[in-house]
Amino acid sequence: FFSVVSSMVEGHSVHRIAVAHRRRLVGKTFKATSPNGRFAAGAKAINGRVFSQIEAVGKNLFARFGGPDHDTSPPVVIHVHFGMSGKWTVHEAHKAPDPTPTTRLRLEGHGLISHLSAMTVQEGGLDMETQKLKSLGQDPLRADASPEALWERVRRSKKSIGQLLMDQSCFAGVGNIYRCEILFKAGVHPQVPGTSLTYPEFEAIWAHSVALLQRGFTCGSILTVDPEEAKALGKPKLRRYIYNSKWCGRCGGAVVAWDMAGRTCYACPACQPLGGRAECQNAAEPAVFPSHCVRDTDEDRLAQPAKLTVPELKTHLKALGLALTGRKAELVQRLAAAAAAQAPGVTAAPRALPAPGISPEAEDHML
Repeated sequence: FFSVVSSMVEGHSVHRIAVAHRRRLVGKTFKATSPNGRFAAGAKAINGRVFSQIEAVGKNLFARFGGPDHDTSPPVVIHVHFGMSGKWTVHEAHKAPDPTPTTRLRLEGHGLISHLSAMTVQEGGLDMETQKLKSLGQDPLRADASPEALWERVRRSKKSIGQLLMDQSCFAGVGNIYRCEILFKAGVHPQVPGTSLTYPEFEAIWAHSVALLQRGFTCGSILTVDPEEAKALGKPKLRRYIYNSKWCGRCGGAVVAWDMAGRTCYACPACQPLGGRAECQNAAEPAVFPSHCVRDTDEDRLAQPAKLTVPELKTHLKALGLALTGRKAELVQRLAAAAAAQAPGVTAAPRALPAPGISPEAEDHML
């Protein structure tokens, strides 16, 4: 069984799917059906045709079936965008679960069964693929990415760099978690307009985009804190610096959050100074939450009790001999009052940053 996409899909997860399916599905012919009927025409179009190719660009997958090297008909292209959640799993046939109400495509053959659930599953030809690709920007996980072309777009834009990082026509594959952590590591405030960004700042943003998505591809999780720095900070299990956190993992200062185009944006004013280049009027203390997408360490969740569930809060309060009554906000306040203050840390030395793309070694070591 192999499943690498479950929720909050960002670019590294989509590339992992592409690599996994090249290994297990490409080159084979399958019986294709649409269990929930929402992809019946597409399933019919690829039924019995060779799964000939799959490519990831940002958060998008392009799967080809058939083509000149396999048959006499033009290839059928399946465009997949997982949205906020989705799966494309592969199972050994005798262990495969039944389809769910969201299963849009089922592939069966060669002792395998594959189920696809996604927000967008669209069939078309090479023209559709070409048009979709034209709308996408530079993907840090592709060797053909052009940071120079991206810089030309960024430096002419009046949008904030926080908005540009989430714009898939600019940075393809970066989502909200990466957006917050990339800008933190680059020391750039999300509100800085593209027109005010310096080239060295852009270089740092691009380099951290490459490095963090490569790490996510290899390990299958969003881990943004360098292990050496985590140890230097005295927090060896620290996974992220500021996302969904009230305190900066590096300097210990207060993190602020605000709405940016419908998504919560985070920054550490001390580590990411605005320098008078923009304003951030609506920034406030973040409302942290239990994340099912990128789970925090037990140590971090205990230090920020709002990330704990009610049963977890009561377990910790009981261990401390404290009252268990009240709403969650009261339980959080009670446990927070009893928790030790988090100590500020130190800044680790900068590290060398890699080139874009996914190396064959990284594919071999994909967990």
